Amino acid sequence: MAAVMEGPLADLSRWNTEGCSIARAMDLIGTRSAMLILREAYYGTRRFDGFARRVGITDAAASAQLRKLTTAGLLEKRPYQEEGKRTRHEYTLTQMGRDLLPAVVALWQWGDTYLQPGPPPLLRTDTETGAPVRAGLHTPDGTEIPLERLAVRVNDDYLRDRKAARERK
Repeated sequence: MAAVMEGPLADLSRWNTEGCSIARAMDLIGTRSAMLILREAYYGTRRFDGFARRVGITDAAASAQLRKLTTAGLLEKRPYQEEGKRTRHEYTLTQMGRDLLPAVVALWQWGDTYLQPGPPPLLRTDTETGAPVRAGLHTPDGTEIPLERLAVRVNDDYLRDRKAARERK
């Protein structure tokens, strides 16, 4: 089964994926090191050497990914200084970075289900109740939506913005 493509999207051969949000997200976070740096930020890692060590990448790779994620707005760089040492920077999640958590948890639970040879090494639970935590597709009232009930339609606001941009040129 597939998502329900509505209106002009129903005929996949008649439209292209220009401006696709998935493609844009993958351009930003689609590398192993970028995702693992985000994982570490969710776990509480904040300092450069912690990211490089825990992700298992070179300092140059860590520097490049941290710069990319900071420039994009997922992480924020803040100065700190230990007594007698030079000023350094730590990295904290911004709201944009925190808002990515459900997508990261979705990948995590998919990996637990399909890629682990046995029980998953870590569990996600609510700190107050101990209940398992899962990512999923839900309506505002909490109804879970399977793929077959997911409708995809053209966003009229997007079309208006594109038209206005063309007219300004």
